Amino acid sequence: MMKSIVAGLAGTALLATAAFAQAPTATTDKAPTAATVTTTSASDQWRISKMSGVKVYNEANENIGSINDLLMDKNGNIKIAVIGVGGFLGMGEHLVAVPYEKLKFVNEPVVYSGTAATSPPGRPATTTGAATGTDKTATATTSPASKWYPDHAVFNASKDELKNMPEFKYSE
Repeated sequence: MMKSIVAGLAGTALLATAAFAQAPTATTDKAPTAATVTTTSASDQWRISKMSGVKVYNEANENIGSINDLLMDKNGNIKIAVIGVGGFLGMGEHLVAVPYEKLKFVNEPVVYSGTAATSPPGRPATTTGAATGTDKTATATTSPASKWYPDHAVFNASKDELKNMPEFKYSE
C-alpha cells in the first residue's frame, strides 16, 4: 500500500513538472532587429532564378545565345555571365564567359523592321496596310513590368565571335 502511495506521488510530481514546463513565457514588445527587417517591395529588382534562359541579342538585333548562368564573387556582386551559343536543346552548346558589366539589359521586346516572313521565330508579327498585303512589318508587344526579369540582354558581338571565344568550363 505504501508503495502505491509513493508511486502516485512521484507520478503526480512528474505530471506537474511537465505542465509547468509547457506554461507560456511572458513576451515583451521588442523592436525588430536589423537582421529581420526585409523589403516588402522590389519592383526595380530582378530575380536571379529567372535570368537563366534570357535571350542575348547583338546590336543588330540578331539572337546570339542565351544566359545559362550568372557567377558572383564572395561579396554577392555578379561578375560573369555564362552565355550558351549554338546547339539544340542544350546539346552541342558552346558556353562562353563574358563580363557581366558588358551586358545591357532591356525590358522592351526586340522590334523587327523586316517583313513578317523574315521575323525570327517566337516573336509575333503583325501586319499593317490594306488587304492587298502591302507594308507588312514585324513588331512585338510590350512586356509586363512585373515579370521579375528583363526581356533580353544586348552584347556587342556576333554569334561567330562568341563561338570562337574560349569555351567556359565549370571547375569541379
